Amino acid sequence: NHTTMSEFVLVGFKSQPGSQLLLSVLFSTMYVVTVVGNVCMILIIRRDSNLHTPMYFFLENLSTLDICYSSVITPRATLAFLLGRRNISYNGCASQMFFFSLFGTTEAFLLAVMAYDRFTAVCNPLLYQVIMSKRLCVLMVMGSYLSGCINCTIQTGFTFSLSFCGPTEINHFFCDVAAVIHASCSNTFVNELVMLAVCGSIIVGTALVVFVSYGYIIITIIQMPSAESRHKAFSTCSSHMMTICLFFGTVFFMYAQPGATSSPNKSNTISIFYTIVIPMLNPFIYTLRNKEVKGSLKKQFKR
Repeated sequence: NHTTMSEFVLVGFKSQPGSQLLLSVLFSTMYVVTVVGNVCMILIIRRDSNLHTPMYFFLENLSTLDICYSSVITPRATLAFLLGRRNISYNGCASQMFFFSLFGTTEAFLLAVMAYDRFTAVCNPLLYQVIMSKRLCVLMVMGSYLSGCINCTIQTGFTFSLSFCGPTEINHFFCDVAAVIHASCSNTFVNELVMLAVCGSIIVGTALVVFVSYGYIIITIIQMPSAESRHKAFSTCSSHMMTICLFFGTVFFMYAQPGATSSPNKSNTISIFYTIVIPMLNPFIYTLRNKEVKGSLKKQFKR
């Protein structure tokens, strides 16, 4: 049972040695790009006083989350592909699940907070500085982390209360909630119900905040008198909209629908997007689609 279980074996993407080497090179390259890109984003925001606004305060926190989020998964997966050491201890698996759920949930709430920030900036520009005070911004980020803590405690606690019989293989490249539940030899109906209810409510709840915020933003932009003001308003939101579509689109298919635990091969592939690809793309999305960040980057390169 779970009290005597010492380790698991992660068997996701188990194939020919040549493919394993290719995966290790691919994962390690994407991880380096993720860390460098997000660290650069943090440094750009901190060094430029013009970027010390609520929007970039949240973006700095998003970059920090992306580094942590990817670091929980990618280095271990890369070593597993490279060295073939796929064993992970019971406590190591629980820790990985805990921190993955923490950072993943926090990111979902932070993206909702960023949507509210854009709603306030576009729909209430005269009151923006008053509403989005430094205190409120800090409280919103803290609330996002608190929500992440609650979810990861529930998910990890419920999952590791299950029994695991003998040498247990997890059909994934990391200890994801759905994959570990699927590997249990006990009845998992309650766990699947809890996962669907908790993750579903988080994803639907945060996505609802996003959709309502952007619904009002789009209406406000359409009603603006000049094309220049419409373009300026849209340009401040376009990068965030792209990040939201990538993140919520992949996460919804993984956790917010019935039968999420029944297709391990599909979940392996989709998981690459939200654990590795999206954290890597975010700095590029916010740099290429944002004039202020591009301008700050050019200034700092000249210095």
